Amino acid sequence: MSRKSSQRGGDGGGGAGAGRGSVLTPGRVAVVALAVLGLVFIFENTRATKIRLLIPEVSMPLWVALLATAVIGALCGAYSMRRRG
Repeated sequence: MSRKSSQRGGDGGGGAGAGRGSVLTPGRVAVVALAVLGLVFIFENTRATKIRLLIPEVSMPLWVALLATAVIGALCGAYSMRRRG
């Protein structure tokens, strides 16, 4: 056995994905919990409401407006994270 092969096998099988760890990290659990709470909040608010976008005033269910706002916020966050890394 060469020196390189013994060093490669001795680190616990660490390759490109060795530092990933568990799938259930505290950060991921917090994000999932916040997403579930957000969805519960959105779908509990089902009555119609008037929304004014600059000039036109539209009437739509509040959950649609909240969900659209959440999606726009998530897209903006994903875009800014993509630009960083």
